[in-house]
Amino acid sequence: MKFATDKMLGRLAKWLRVIGQDVAYGPHLSGYGLIRAARREGRLILTRDRALSRKNPPHYLLIESDQFREQLKQVVRACHLDPFKEAFTRCVECNRLLEPATKAVVRDKVPPYVFSTQERFSLCPTCRRIFWPATHQQRMVEELKGLGFGTR
Repeated sequence: MKFATDKMLGRLAKWLRVIGQDVAYGPHLSGYGLIRAARREGRLILTRDRALSRKNPPHYLLIESDQFREQLKQVVRACHLDPFKEAFTRCVECNRLLEPATKAVVRDKVPPYVFSTQERFSLCPTCRRIFWPATHQQRMVEELKGLGFGTR
């Protein structure tokens, strides 16, 4: 499933990317810009804008809460997503699918401690950010479990 989120839903967009969902997000995505992007790319609109329904949008989900945890729960349930199936496969910044990276590739790009303690790395082919499964990822998993999503 592909999503387009309005500019009011930045944290939701990030967390949907954490669980591996394809999410278009940015300051240009509001009102008719959001509608155009959703139509062009076949995306479900996620919005808090109640007036959007008057603009003849494609399929959309009106997000009820202003709390990102409740927003995430609403989207996961409404769209029947498995938060752990594709978790940590997308760049949370630019939405691209991550690619595996060898230790040799990241040697001079990560802190020495990270290099010596981690074995698996992923690289965003667009923004060049490097990701590895450390405590921040464990905290995200615990956050997801705390929201009532399955175990990993």
